[in-house]
Amino acid sequence: MARPKADLPPAEAVRALVDASGQLAVRVTPGARVEALELSQGRLLAKVRAKPEDGKANAAVRDLLAAALGLAPSRVDLLRGATSREKLFRVA
Repeated sequence: MARPKADLPPAEAVRALVDASGQLAVRVTPGARVEALELSQGRLLAKVRAKPEDGKANAAVRDLLAAALGLAPSRVDLLRGATSREKLFRVA
């Protein structure tokens, strides 16, 4: 059985959260039942199925952000928060 598509907000809404220097703050919930990006109180919340081991959850969040923004995953870099739920990404 194929996995359902991730629930993503409009790309314009996600781009609005990127600051002038191209940074995007994200709060992550690893090990979730579904993959989704949510906008809540002006913050971006990411839910990914991957477990937080060996960088798998970080890679899943990067891929989810890239899909939401319509970019290649190589254009989204993790700047800070490799072991934290609060992460900071650079969007190129």
